[in-house]
Amino acid sequence: MQKTIPFTLQDAISWRKRFGTPFYVYDEAGIRKTVESVQKAFSWNKGFTECFAVKATPTPAIIRLLASMGCGTDCASVSELVLSASSGLSGRKVMFTSNETSDEAYRKAVAIGAIVNLDDITQIENLERAAGIPDTVCLRYNPGSFVVNGKDATSAIMGSQADSKYGMTKEQLFEAYKILKEKGVKHFGLHCMAASCSLNASYYPTLAEMMFNIVVEIHDTLGIDIEITDFGGGIGIPYRPEQESVDILCVGDEVRKIYERIIGPIGLEVAIYTELGRFITGPHGYLVTSVRGFKHIYKEYIGVDATACDLMRPAMYGAYHHITILGKEGGELKVDVCGGLCENNDKFAIDRILPKAEMGDILVIHDVGAHGRSMGYNYNGFLRCGELLLSPRGDVRLIRRSESLDDLFATFDVDGDFSYDA
Repeated sequence: MQKTIPFTLQDAISWRKRFGTPFYVYDEAGIRKTVESVQKAFSWNKGFTECFAVKATPTPAIIRLLASMGCGTDCASVSELVLSASSGLSGRKVMFTSNETSDEAYRKAVAIGAIVNLDDITQIENLERAAGIPDTVCLRYNPGSFVVNGKDATSAIMGSQADSKYGMTKEQLFEAYKILKEKGVKHFGLHCMAASCSLNASYYPTLAEMMFNIVVEIHDTLGIDIEITDFGGGIGIPYRPEQESVDILCVGDEVRKIYERIIGPIGLEVAIYTELGRFITGPHGYLVTSVRGFKHIYKEYIGVDATACDLMRPAMYGAYHHITILGKEGGELKVDVCGGLCENNDKFAIDRILPKAEMGDILVIHDVGAHGRSMGYNYNGFLRCGELLLSPRGDVRLIRRSESLDDLFATFDVDGDFSYDA
């Protein structure tokens, strides 16, 4: 089975001549269409806000594109807060969720008016010391276990809730709300992300039911009205061709029914926030790389000019990413597709059936628009690749150049000349 690609072989050849490979290319039209579907799915909720997870694709052009469509951001660090603020986002458009948080990060979050989402009850004291207690605070809940349709929602990426470092127990959650109310907090939120990369359409509805019931319990026992319920991210994408996308419109409608049944009777207006980084940009990013060699030993290998430094998900998680050799169809050979790092797990595919490749062929690695370039690194001194944005008109622009040796050496404090003539 094949996956669609919003550009042609001739496009890729042209871009390789201009920019060299490897590079990422993001499909703006696809991103826009997905954002519109998410917003439509939850349009019934007065305060709905999609706070895109910056960690998924922390590129200013992408963040500003999403901001222009009404999205906010989910941030976990000072740099992500700065990126959000420089993209015109502040206040309730920014959800700041971190753990083991620095004083600097708290101060920056409060300075731009972001909603501070505390990961642990002990962080109340740290927040107060660093930046004071703002009038709006959200708390992150860890349910300990989370079951969807009779099955634990554990994933290889996030693990089980009981093993997760994130969030508070229910007892801690209620105690933290009481403490914050005494300290003068006026507006409260509740956050929970109980799964990662889930293709189960019942995930958000199940999460909503749990969270809305807690909202009612907090209202009844503490006299606190929760104004925001943040579902986090967690909705996955179909990495494999045979998998199906989650129907976000049906998900939104199911959540609406649960909202009306649980929240409706107590007369509250609770805004729903989502943080759908992977779902929004994941399917609309492509890593374009060129064949630079072959190896025929105990297995067959195709060598490419991208490495795990450009895309580490297969090496880190054993994650599947579909691969297309542009201009070729079918499958003839079982191969491993690998990069040039001094690590044996520097592979994009293992025992994959692909068409017979030739030197210079262009490979496209699919579904890398989230947690792809953002997880890059510089092992072996390899340089991370650049990023392009494909407009709905069909033209591309460079939105992040490839790294240079000067970039790599810029932080060194040593004597000597690192100049290099290619």
